[in-house]
Amino acid sequence: QVQLVESGGGLVQAGGSLRLACAASGSTFSITAAGWYRQAPGKQRELVADISSDSTTYVDSVKGRCTISRDTAKNTVYLQLDSLKPEDTAVYYCNALLEGWGLTWGQGTQVTVSS
Repeated sequence: QVQLVESGGGLVQAGGSLRLACAASGSTFSITAAGWYRQAPGKQRELVADISSDSTTYVDSVKGRCTISRDTAKNTVYLQLDSLKPEDTAVYYCNALLEGWGLTWGQGTQVTVSS
């Protein structure tokens, strides 16, 4: 069974930073593309950023404050969040396309930003 394991969430003050990680645990299937999503209480899940072999995209609300990257050797995708705002508070989920396996979701990691 392939699992995506997210880590790096936590409680941070406004203006702080966090780096989230999404690792394909126990997988020999390479991450070819991935996206980070978030879902705040009472709101729909939204795409924050995604990465493929040759491009990255970001939702407007995080542009300039967020960087998605990947380490192919570690089969891990990262989301660097800077200048965090209370409205960034949400559960952050990783969704990755694993070559030879398909799309898989992680279990989510909580990010809470205090004002």
